[in-house]
Amino acid sequence: MNEFFGKVGQSAAFVMSGVARLGGLFHEVFVAILNCFRVPIRVRAVFEQMLLAGVDSLPIICLVSASVGMVLALQSAYQLKEFGAILYTGSLVSVSVTRELGPLVAAIVISGRIGARMAAELGTMKVQEEVDALVTMGLNPIRFLVVPRVIAMVVMLPCLTVITDLTAMLGGYLIGTYGVHINPDLYIAKSIEAMVLKDIYTGTSKSVIFAALIALVSCHQGLSVEGGAEGVGKATTQAVVTSIVLIIVVDCLATAVFYYAFP
Repeated sequence: MNEFFGKVGQSAAFVMSGVARLGGLFHEVFVAILNCFRVPIRVRAVFEQMLLAGVDSLPIICLVSASVGMVLALQSAYQLKEFGAILYTGSLVSVSVTRELGPLVAAIVISGRIGARMAAELGTMKVQEEVDALVTMGLNPIRFLVVPRVIAMVVMLPCLTVITDLTAMLGGYLIGTYGVHINPDLYIAKSIEAMVLKDIYTGTSKSVIFAALIALVSCHQGLSVEGGAEGVGKATTQAVVTSIVLIIVVDCLATAVFYYAFP
């Protein structure tokens, strides 16, 4: 029993230590962004990261989101058919995608693709002592390496979320009209009628939070690497797992806040 409680205590201490380090990193990034007019950030690095996170991710984002939209339309039609309400398939798809699934799908895909890459890049630099070299040259690694990645992610993930929403709705439209044989004009009309402005801004707001989480967790894991190539592998895996868990937990909390604060 004592051994059990000892392990629980060690796990709790490890989690609290990680949260404290992540909070410290967030504070340093926030201060660096606030001081960007006094000490300019690396604009070219920001655009390079935006290209990597945004444009290069478009094919996989479109493929995954279109598939999700198609599956959602099929499942919605299957359930609504029982109640003679199959015409509302488009409504269910559009609202579900813009409020929940779009931001969630985009964040999870980007976490696996870009978050893992960030952790591996920074972890390799840490192992090869390039981060220490930056410090020796008088450069702040947080400002030099982390800030461009955070800014790029916060800018690009909301854009990718909008594209995810549109592609998923297109996938749902294809299934709704060609697979379930709903009148195309009626499908579009019901989809637009069901959506309100709140659906769009709540989904987009959550994507900004997800972007900051993915970038901070991935950079934190990368800069915490110890133990050579094996440590880089562990940090990469840990970055993806931690990001996805935090995304789902934060999504749950944000949905509850939006539901009760903006009914």
